[in-house]
Amino acid sequence: MTSEQLTAIYLSLRVGFTATLFSLPVAVLVAFILARGTFPGKTLLDAVVHLPLVLPPVVTGLILLLLFGRRGPIGAFLYDHFGIVFAFRWTGAALASAVMGFPLMVRAIRLSIEAVDVRLEQAAATLGAPRLAVFFLITLPLAAPGLMAGAVLGFAKALGEFGATITFVSNIPGETRTIPAEIYVLTQTPGGDYDAMVMSAVSAALAIGALVISEFLARRMRIESRGLSS
Repeated sequence: MTSEQLTAIYLSLRVGFTATLFSLPVAVLVAFILARGTFPGKTLLDAVVHLPLVLPPVVTGLILLLLFGRRGPIGAFLYDHFGIVFAFRWTGAALASAVMGFPLMVRAIRLSIEAVDVRLEQAAATLGAPRLAVFFLITLPLAAPGLMAGAVLGFAKALGEFGATITFVSNIPGETRTIPAEIYVLTQTPGGDYDAMVMSAVSAALAIGALVISEFLARRMRIESRGLSS
């Protein structure tokens, strides 16, 4: 492998882990609200959360560029007050990946929270446990397999994200050129088909490895959750 290809692999892993780490807490909060909440606009919130799944990725990338670009309302504020820049940076690639994977994370976590027996939460509340304690000590441990599944889905989506990322942060070697962007470049390069296949195999291996590890951890969490609920 060339140094550019190794850099693309490292950058993809960096983007994937960063996107998953920062989007997971928000996904848990939104999933809990959708699973347990009853309020006006819940259907609208659900639709907005799942919007990246139905919009063309290029449109999502364009929206991110308009909002988080140096001249966008959010991007200008972040740069002027904190010196944070997303557009054409690897952090922007992480943001785009987080947005694209967010609906998958929320859906997996929401289904897991909905599967938790509400009577267990009610029993803990009856015994005087605060809502926050019920969430962290009862709901979250029992929904842990869904959290793991959601995190892995988000990570795998980040590894394969291309459309929104290239629109938002372009395809800059060493900065925003992740595995999918590297594969795209190789397919446009004469004689680059073999290297493109190698990078595709690496991408598939990383995704499969993440799924296998996730399934192993999820099984252990399910066993522990059954012990907690029994």
